[in-house]
Formats: sequence, C-alpha cells, structure tokens
Amino acid sequence: MALSLLVVSIAFYLKDYISPDSSLYGILSLLSMGGVVVMVIAFSLGMGAMPWIIMSEILPINIKGLAGSFATLANWFFSWLVTLTANLLLDWSSGGTFTIYTVVCAFTVGFVAIWVPETKGKTLEEIQQFFK
Repeated sequence: MALSLLVVSIAFYLKDYISPDSSLYGILSLLSMGGVVVMVIAFSLGMGAMPWIIMSEILPINIKGLAGSFATLANWFFSWLVTLTANLLLDWSSGGTFTIYTVVCAFTVGFVAIWVPETKGKTLEEIQQFFK
C-alpha cells in the first residue's frame, strides 16, 4: 500500500511540472490511476481486514463484545474522517495528499510490526501473556 501510494504521490508531483499536451502527462495519469487501484487491492487483501482479525484473535472473551464494538466504531470513524478530508486535501495538493497517506501507511506498517503480536500457533492464553 505504501509503495503504491508513493507512486501516486510522485506521479502527481511530476504532473505539476509537465505540460498537459505531453504524452508523459497521460502516462503519469495512468500511473496514478494504476497506483490507486493497486492500493485498493492491497488494502482489501491486508489492512482492510486487520481490525476484525485482531478482534477475533487477541481480545479476551469477556470484553470481546464491547471492545469489538469500539474497534468497529473507530474503524468506521477514521474511514469517514479520511473521506471527509480527502477533497479538502486534494484541493490543497494532490501530491501532498498522497504523501500524507504514504507516511500514515508506512507508520501503520511499523506500528503493526512492533506492537501487534504474532498469533499463529498460539493459544489465547499465550497471546494474553504478551500483553501483561
């Protein structure tokens, strides 16, 4: 996701310096559209399902309902926030908008790598020990 967003942001930055009549301008348009498509596919295969995977594997049974509701609320709230601010940011700078999205995506990868435990082959009790 971060790499495809980086491609989109670079394409938008380069489009500012190229004449709209140039053939490179059209190529950059296709590149930015392709980058967005790849990002959506990568999101659907990876980070899109992350809140529900984390809820099902990490949360203890006694708080799963409440914590799951909060996680779902937070997920939809931040989706709404991105949708709300996207047009404002795109009016400011298309390249800047996708640069911000790239940085947030890269931060998310780092966060998951550092703070989200590996759960493959572990019992719920072993996962809970990780948080103590």
